[in-house]
Amino acid sequence: MDKRSLINPTHAAGLLGWIRHRPRGGRRLHAFFAMIYYTGARPEEVVAMHVLDVRLPDLDDEDQWGELLFHTAQPEVGKRWTDTGAVHEERGLKGRAKDDTRVVQCRPALTKILRHQIEAEKLMPGDLLFPGEKEAMLSGSVFRRAWRSARTEVLTADEFASPLGKRVYDLRHTCLTTWLNNGVPPAQVAEWAGNSVPVLLATYARCISGQLKDHQQRIEAGGVLLDLEGE
Repeated sequence: MDKRSLINPTHAAGLLGWIRHRPRGGRRLHAFFAMIYYTGARPEEVVAMHVLDVRLPDLDDEDQWGELLFHTAQPEVGKRWTDTGAVHEERGLKGRAKDDTRVVQCRPALTKILRHQIEAEKLMPGDLLFPGEKEAMLSGSVFRRAWRSARTEVLTADEFASPLGKRVYDLRHTCLTTWLNNGVPPAQVAEWAGNSVPVLLATYARCISGQLKDHQQRIEAGGVLLDLEGE
């Protein structure tokens, strides 16, 4: 993974803020991208989510952490490759046994966004959380086009030409890297991300930073001090 593709908080705020104010479907797409940015989920997992998969606390609860249940992916494979002629094909979670699920924590900022998404669109428990046109599955061409437009409008020419947030998937990379850099154990990050620990570390090892001083202190604490005063 190219470290230059990771999105810092300032860029994330600018990109998602621009998307939120789009005249058509902006708030829905903002919530969609925020879901990836805050949970590290794959886009094909997020488009498959239903309102039932979101477990939010009551509005007046002091603890505003929620839970998100991922159990299905809907990757785009093209009409030619599905039995029904649909663009999406329903599959289980990547790297998991059939019918397996994955629970990810929903931080308070995302709780607020999702609560507004459900209320604003008057979604029912069985509805898709991020419906596309005519209540169909949200199309990849739609969210990729919105993301490309946001990069064009928000980033400088040099930033746009760089790998910075070039793919929607880079939101996932940014989330997982942030968790690792903030000291969340790799085993927990792998569980939330739907990866194995070896795959996680092989992918993100070169992007982990900010822990050098801690590593130096651990090395110093475990070393043998040599007395060289007599030389």
